Amino acid sequence: MGDERLISKKDLLTRYGISYGALYRWKRKGLIPDEWFIKKATVTGQETFFPEALICQRVELILGKKEDVLLDELAKELSGEAQKDAFLILQTEFGEKSFRMKDIREAHLVDGNGETTDLLAVIRGLLSNNK
Repeated sequence: MGDERLISKKDLLTRYGISYGALYRWKRKGLIPDEWFIKKATVTGQETFFPEALICQRVELILGKKEDVLLDELAKELSGEAQKDAFLILQTEFGEKSFRMKDIREAHLVDGNGETTDLLAVIRGLLSNNK
């Protein structure tokens, strides 16, 4: 987790409207790995930070599934997932969004001439070449 952008715990809780208690409940259940909780000294004391891309993707996944799946079941599903899943991370001037490749149904690029490229096929080809 070397040169990744970090997000503070406070900013994470504010961004997603989650409570401190929910975050630490997810940690206890194994939904968020311990190693993602990074303690750093700041001018106001010690604060907790997270690798932004990883934690945001995980929180979005938990929030998206928590109505349909018990947290314990989700924890079992996620065990080891970080090493196995591929992600597409889109960064725009409006922020960053991560998607698990297995959740993407379609992705197309339309150039200025109206020509369409199936980006999902291109990305999957790249992933299969890296195995």
